[in-house]
Amino acid sequence: AGGEAYGVMVSGGYAYVADYWDGLRIIDVSNPASPREVGYYDTGDYAQGVAVSGGYAYVANGYIGLRIIDVSNPASPQEVGYYNTGGEAYGVMVSGGYAYVADNGDGLGSIDVSNAASPREVGYYDTGDDAQGVAVSGGDAYVADGDIGRRIIDVSNPARPQAKGFYTTAVEAYG
Repeated sequence: AGGEAYGVMVSGGYAYVADYWDGLRIIDVSNPASPREVGYYDTGDYAQGVAVSGGYAYVANGYIGLRIIDVSNPASPQEVGYYNTGGEAYGVMVSGGYAYVADNGDGLGSIDVSNAASPREVGYYDTGDDAQGVAVSGGDAYVADGDIGRRIIDVSNPARPQAKGFYTTAVEAYG
């Protein structure tokens, strides 16, 4: 890999790397002393974040949005669907059949990915600044939101995300 690793997730003995200009890299890390690349998918834009769930890699892919890549065969990843989020997708987390995308100035999007070939946005929350990273736990999404800091958004109903709280950080929050 010759790009810039912006995001990584480890699942099932593989590291899935969002490698900016160089797309999605799949690295076999089952032997940590000897990692090796086994698969690659050119995402076509800035691969900035990645989440893996149920045999799919969900890539936050800059101005293209969310790409869904079948990684059930890590040596031969294939795109099965995508959703143009409208902003610049920086981060992604998958929970309960939904992908939550930190979409820079467009806030947080809730995307139904239960049909990977036909993802659709079901909800949206304007975070107020530049949503750069997202983590989901239970029914809450924690969003790194640029100058504002951290936002906590209730996503227990993905179609109606609601503000729950925020924490202003001393410096910009990006991840």
